[in-house]
Amino acid sequence: MAGSNWGSGMNINLHIDRLVLDGISIQHDQRAGLKTTIENELERLLLSNGIDSGMQSSKSVHAVTGSSIFIEKPDPLKTGQQIAGSVYRGIGK
Repeated sequence: MAGSNWGSGMNINLHIDRLVLDGISIQHDQRAGLKTTIENELERLLLSNGIDSGMQSSKSVHAVTGSSIFIEKPDPLKTGQQIAGSVYRGIGK
């Protein structure tokens, strides 16, 4: 989502350098799909719900702590959506 511009003049550059997932086992061949799902879902959440007013100033955030999620069985699509939601909620803090 690097450089997404939202008709309101807001420009957000999102870069996920590293994502640490404690307690989740993702097969190597599923990692790319998980990454894409996280990026797409996080972009969708940001575009549809916006961001907290405190985050709207021009600043860089070096780390976001997400909330815990429950994964019944590993599925890259569903897991990616849950992770993105957790990160999105972490951005609002």
